[in-house]
Amino acid sequence: MTPQHLSKVYRGYIICLNAQDWKSLGRFVHHDVRHNGRQIGLSGYREMLENDFRQIPDLSFNIQLLISDPPYVSSRLLFDCTPTGEFLGLKIDGKQVSFTENVIYEFREAKIVEVWSVIDKPAIEAQLRFSINQQQDAAQ
Repeated sequence: MTPQHLSKVYRGYIICLNAQDWKSLGRFVHHDVRHNGRQIGLSGYREMLENDFRQIPDLSFNIQLLISDPPYVSSRLLFDCTPTGEFLGLKIDGKQVSFTENVIYEFREAKIVEVWSVIDKPAIEAQLRFSINQQQDAAQ
């Protein structure tokens, strides 16, 4: 698989996620997929994504950086969204936050078999602290 073809497959995967086209997820994700070292399989992967969209109704995956070196894709995803309730153990409660996710995917037969993901949680925490400080300043 060429880097260009793998990039095209990955972009199709992102389109699938943003459309929440769960019936098509198996076209992009292997049935034995692993996420951050855990074997979760396609059904667990789908469940994880569906939960993300429940927690973040306006979730949209935006590719900021994409590097393709078959069988790997490395991507920096940008999120600008409004989680409801808790997200990553943080009480967001409907505040708009921006953050990135750095993720590396391993592909086999044009399907994702392994995902290593790191979300920039400190960026979210900093935004929440800033929001709290603004509220305190406004109250004074």
